[in-house]
Amino acid sequence: MGGWSARHRWTAVGSWLLFVVLALVIGSMAGRVDLTDREEVPGEFGQAVAILDDAGLNDGPAGEMVLVQAAGGSLKATDPAFRAVVGEVVAAVEGTGEVASVESPYDAGAISEDGRSALVRFDMRGDPQTAPDRVEPVVEAVSGVQDKHKDLKVEQFGAASSEKVFNDAFGSDFQRAEYSALPVALGILLIAFGALVAALLPVLLAMTAFLATTGLVAVVSHAVHMSDTANSVMLLVGLAVGVDYCLFYLRREREEREAGHDAQTALRIAAATSGRAVLVSGVTVIVAMAGMLFTGIGDFKAMGLATMMVVAVAMFGSVTVLPALLSLLGERVEKGRIPFLRRRGKGTGGESRVWRAILGGVLRRPVVAAAVAGGALVALAVPAVGLNTANLTLSQELGDGLPIVRAYEDINKAFPGGPDPAQVVVKASDITSPEVRQAIDAFSRAAVAEGASPGPVETELHEKEGVAVLKVPLTGGTDEERAEASLKVLRDEVRPGTLGEVAGLTAPIGGSTAASMDFTDKIGDSVPPVFAFVVAFAFLLMLLSFRSLTIAITSIVLNLLSVGAAYGILAIVFQHGWGAGLVGAEGVGAIVAWLPLFLFVILFGLSMDYHVFVVSRIREARMRGLTTQGAIRHGITTTAGVVTSAAVIMVAVFAIFGTLSMQSMKQMGVGLAAAVLIDATVIRGVLLPAVMSLLGERNWYLPKWLGWLPDMTHDEAGVAPAPVRQATAPAPVEPSGVGR
Repeated sequence: MGGWSARHRWTAVGSWLLFVVLALVIGSMAGRVDLTDREEVPGEFGQAVAILDDAGLNDGPAGEMVLVQAAGGSLKATDPAFRAVVGEVVAAVEGTGEVASVESPYDAGAISEDGRSALVRFDMRGDPQTAPDRVEPVVEAVSGVQDKHKDLKVEQFGAASSEKVFNDAFGSDFQRAEYSALPVALGILLIAFGALVAALLPVLLAMTAFLATTGLVAVVSHAVHMSDTANSVMLLVGLAVGVDYCLFYLRREREEREAGHDAQTALRIAAATSGRAVLVSGVTVIVAMAGMLFTGIGDFKAMGLATMMVVAVAMFGSVTVLPALLSLLGERVEKGRIPFLRRRGKGTGGESRVWRAILGGVLRRPVVAAAVAGGALVALAVPAVGLNTANLTLSQELGDGLPIVRAYEDINKAFPGGPDPAQVVVKASDITSPEVRQAIDAFSRAAVAEGASPGPVETELHEKEGVAVLKVPLTGGTDEERAEASLKVLRDEVRPGTLGEVAGLTAPIGGSTAASMDFTDKIGDSVPPVFAFVVAFAFLLMLLSFRSLTIAITSIVLNLLSVGAAYGILAIVFQHGWGAGLVGAEGVGAIVAWLPLFLFVILFGLSMDYHVFVVSRIREARMRGLTTQGAIRHGITTTAGVVTSAAVIMVAVFAIFGTLSMQSMKQMGVGLAAAVLIDATVIRGVLLPAVMSLLGERNWYLPKWLGWLPDMTHDEAGVAPAPVRQATAPAPVEPSGVGR
């Protein structure tokens, strides 16, 4: 592939650009189809949404509510002064022209038990999907009433206002991360290469791969629906692997040219070595990402498919258009050099002096190095044993300083369970039959009698659609653990003896608490099959790629150790709060439910990225005649600069997410950054060489009974040795690389 691209360079470059443009145009014409609510969360929540969708009842207006509350003293909701403020709220929201069905608390009986609070309810006009974009005038109108009455609380909460706050936080967070990632990556590459043109190549390849995949994903979304989250994760992973693959290839080509090979020979060596490592690494990452397809959760399936596609495109671009570009540029790849950086790395024989010094100590005392490094990682992983995962509440996710969060909590205190009730969707062939009506009434009474709900239970009857919707305030309110316990009582105790007695009736229980619980349960059920699939196929790929049972086993063990340490760091910071103040995560006390599985898949893939590159270089040196320890020394030190540069980019990009406002993004950023840092330093620089040194020739062990396996290894052959260069330090057996 590399040879063909180098010989047909204009064809290769033109074909790549045409592919990117066509993918974007076709994707734009097709349009992206996003996930629906029923696809995002499985279980009873999804069933409830499906019934409402099929009945056309999910297109109803977005509901909002305004709390008017006496801060203290003797003022009651029935007092004239209080009534006057309620009247101002009603007039203010109606004056925006954006609301309908405004309901006075005095007509609806929405007065709290202590008589100090009242709820004004109303709906947003128009399409509920666009309501968050139109709710701002209503929020400002309510804030205007609050400004005139400092002695009262006047706060708004609802579907549109809360989603607007969440979308703003999520959108601005990802936008800031996306805008920061490219300049950070470019700056680090400039330092790594010391030349502007060489630094631009990986970024350009990564971004064109992302753009092409964006178009392809839009087409595929008509079969497997996508989401904004999947698109953002696709950018994150696409940038990481695109830069990595280009970095591996470009560095090897430069090393071979600096070692004395002509440009075409250097390209051929890079294609046969780093190019192959890119293919093996890419397939391994794709396999790891495929694990997300086994979750059965819409967002994970979307993320899995999108990231698999961007990795495949980046991998293909790295081994086709990149050799063509290098052939076209030739020595011009060094344009825009920074003189100071150019002097770095000279006289090192292609090996990093820092890592050569560290590795010297590791190889002299491999037992001590393995014990210290392995012990440290195990110690980091221990806190993960008690990992507490949960869907974060609004206050945990966004902090309690936002008005929308305070409004939610105040409404829940005054009207327990009111702002976030469970939703029982009853479907029957005759929803008006006496038997069904009696069962609904019995369910409503039992929910309060069993302590699952403080009441009242509201019932909406839709005779034409054959559906009844029961809104059940949950005992526990904003206390997620108590609310989920109340939901379990409704599902397991109240429903079987009431609605469950009617033949042919279905009554799934939804609502946001149900969505959270069902999502968490589904994630928990997905862990064993996803872990088993990823580990088994990664093991098989390592076995086929290196024809060594030992390499395959140690690869899996080291990667699991890296992931375990990342889990432990998450537990230490976000669950136990040690150092949480440094990232603004005080008082969270839990890890967002989807993160452990997501981290496992992403980290396993990215860790294998480095592992394949490093071990390929070690094996290459071993096959060319070096001893195992000599091959380890040569492979680690000559790849250290590349791995370090790639890791620094990923750590910097992931660390950006650790500075964002949403706690789930902070946790993702800290977890990914810590894991990549550990993987590139402790694992690849200390533990891997120590373990391989202890194993010696057993590193290359393949049992005879596995001899039938296809040989997918590729050893550099038929390449003339590099010309002897004068005034160099005593050279290792294989002259290659600029280690820094």
